[in-house]
Amino acid sequence: MSDATAEKISLKRRIQGWMMFDWATQPFYTLGLTFIFGPYFASVASDTFLNTGMDETSADATAQTIWSWGQAIAGIFVAVIGIIAGAYADSTGRRMPWLWAASIVFIFCAWMLWYMVPDGSTIWSSLIIFSIAFIAAELALVFTNAVLPSLGEQNDVGKISGNGAALGYTGGILSLFIMLFFFFDDGGKTFIGLEPGFGLLDPDKREGTRAVGPLISIWFIIFMVPYFLWVQENKNPNREGGFGQSMKELKASLLGMLKRPSLFSFMGAQMFYRDALNGLYAFGGVYAVLVLDWGLTQLGIFGILGGVSAALVTWISGKYDRKLGPKPVIYFHVWVLIVVSLCIIGMSRTSFYGIVLPDGSSLPDIIFYVCGAAIGGSGGGVYAASRSMMVRHTNPNRPTEAFGLFALAGKATAFLAPLLIGVFTYLLNDARLGFSPVIGLFILGLILMRWVHPKGDQTD
Repeated sequence: MSDATAEKISLKRRIQGWMMFDWATQPFYTLGLTFIFGPYFASVASDTFLNTGMDETSADATAQTIWSWGQAIAGIFVAVIGIIAGAYADSTGRRMPWLWAASIVFIFCAWMLWYMVPDGSTIWSSLIIFSIAFIAAELALVFTNAVLPSLGEQNDVGKISGNGAALGYTGGILSLFIMLFFFFDDGGKTFIGLEPGFGLLDPDKREGTRAVGPLISIWFIIFMVPYFLWVQENKNPNREGGFGQSMKELKASLLGMLKRPSLFSFMGAQMFYRDALNGLYAFGGVYAVLVLDWGLTQLGIFGILGGVSAALVTWISGKYDRKLGPKPVIYFHVWVLIVVSLCIIGMSRTSFYGIVLPDGSSLPDIIFYVCGAAIGGSGGGVYAASRSMMVRHTNPNRPTEAFGLFALAGKATAFLAPLLIGVFTYLLNDARLGFSPVIGLFILGLILMRWVHPKGDQTD
């Protein structure tokens, strides 16, 4: 597309196309990371370790540990590649080729999740493939977020960010309904009692559940079309310079951050609270399977509640962001997530903070349903508000590098929550108590937010 054609695309259409990225990618996080593939992986891994002679508690803990290590290693790759690629993209003025490359890798790896067979023979290869898909999705997000500052004035960005995230969560809900109603099998039937894949998929081989990979891939292919059509970039670079020059500019930006206390504090704050949030996302469904022994019905309700809450609360948060700014929105949601984390670590199938529950009590299920809604809502709200706050600290000439830093802050310690969860789970041999470190990470984030200027530092 020529530069002239790109200029003719209305701002409204560009905003609509930009929002479609969230819609296109959210099923990977909703279905892949949290509600379908993650719990399925955990159950297969746990059963496999049981068959090697481990007791049930140790098998559950080991399953959670290896899942955490996969997330940790993927987070390291995102942190390193995201900031370097973002800086280079700014220096060349070209972001779209990077987005295309990440998209192709994502499509291929998401599809390959089909090969996670229930006999446990592909545990390690499937973990690697999922981790690569996660890296590709997060890198694509870096280049997409870099477009956000060009979509509106500073006061409008929070609403745009919130609306985009809310649209994404709505897509996640729809994809979850499709998966639960027509594919995901538990005991040979889907959520509404149908044969998986309209009778075309073998429930004994868990093909309905494994269809999550192709569904994520096809969904992305279809719904990224508006983005690639409407969110165009000029083909002429905005500055000359190769890789070496871009690294010099990146170094200058990193050193300059030390002289920007508001940006530096914000980077540190979200480094911790987003890492803790990612821990909740990555292990929420796993926890439900390993600790509460949930099956299809409970996971389905949990996912639907979380998705509806995410879409609604994120949309409302965008309005409050526009009215109050992103900082108080971040504070509110982080406190909600701390309360949720406290509930999780104090609850088991038979007790709540030492209070023994009657046999068959539904209280743990009810509490975790509420927790799921809170994680979905506050997770979406805090991410959208953080993205809005980043715009207030962004150099308009280097937006991709800025959101590379945003990704770095979200992923530089992305290994930390999974690592700590893995270590605590291993040492305590308990999947429930393994969640304990996320509370400390949330608190560290709140402390550092004290030094973040509510309006950023571009006008300081």
